[in-house]
Amino acid sequence: MSEWLLAPLLELGFLRRALVGGLALALSAPPLGVFLMLRRMSLTADVLAHGMLPGVAVGFLLAGLAVPALALGGALAGLLVMLGAGALSRATGGREDAALAALYLVALAAGVALLSWRGSPVELTQVLFGSVLGIDDAALLLMAGVATATLIFLAFAWRPLVLECFDPSFARSVGARGGAWHLGFLAAVVLNLVAAFTALGTLMAVGLMMLPAIAARHWARQVGGIVYAAVGLALLATVTGLLASFHADVPAGPAIVLAAGLLWAVSVLAGPVEGLRARLLRRRHLTG
Repeated sequence: MSEWLLAPLLELGFLRRALVGGLALALSAPPLGVFLMLRRMSLTADVLAHGMLPGVAVGFLLAGLAVPALALGGALAGLLVMLGAGALSRATGGREDAALAALYLVALAAGVALLSWRGSPVELTQVLFGSVLGIDDAALLLMAGVATATLIFLAFAWRPLVLECFDPSFARSVGARGGAWHLGFLAAVVLNLVAAFTALGTLMAVGLMMLPAIAARHWARQVGGIVYAAVGLALLATVTGLLASFHADVPAGPAIVLAAGLLWAVSVLAGPVEGLRARLLRRRHLTG
C-alpha cells in the first residue's frame, strides 16, 4: 500500500510537479470558492472558467501548448467576459446573470470550435480536461505565483470581503470600497482558474475551487473555520485525484474533481454542521 501511494510521487518528476502545483492551488482557490458561496455566486466561477476557453484556444492556435500563451489568452478572455457582462447589463438594463450566461455559452462554443479546427484529439482532451504531463516548469511557476499573489490579496481583503458578504450596508457606511475589492476578488478568481487549467483543464478547473468550499460548510460554522476545512479537503482531493489519475490512466482534471465530489458526498452525509446524519440525530433527540 505504501508503495502504491508513495512510489509514483517520489519517483516520477512530472507527478511531483503536478502535486506541488496542485497543492499550491489547493491553498488559494478554495478560500475564493468560500467567498463565492457566501455571496451566492457559486456559478460565477463556472461561467468564468468556460468563458476563458476562446482565449486559451487563440493562444493554442498561435503558440501551441505553450503555457504563457495559453494563460495570457485565458486571462484576457475571462476578464473580457466578466467586464462585458457588467457593461451589457448596465447598457441594456437587463440582468447581469443573463448576460453572463449568454456570453459564456457563446465563448464555450467558440473555444471548442477553434480547438477542434486545428488541434488533434489528444491536444483537445488535454486543454479541456487537463493532463499531469502538461505541467512543466513554466506551468508550475504560474501556479505558485498565482497562489502566492492570491494569499497576499486575501490577507489585505479578508475583512472587506467578509463585511460585503454579511453586512454590505455597514461596509459602505465605513468606506470599505466594496466595489474595488469586488473587482480585485473577481480578478483573483480568473487568475486561479487560468492557473488551474493546465492540470485540471478549462472544463474542470472550477471543481477544485468550489467543491471543497461547498463541502466545508458541513464542517464549520464561522468563515475562518470553513476556509480551513475547504483547504484541507482540497489538499486531500488533489493528492487522491493525482494518484487515481496515475493508476487508473484517466485525465487529472476529472480524477481530482471526482475525488473532491466524493469528499463533498461524505460531508453531506456525515458532516456535523447540517449534515444528514447530524440532522437525523437532532430530529430523533427532539422527538424522543
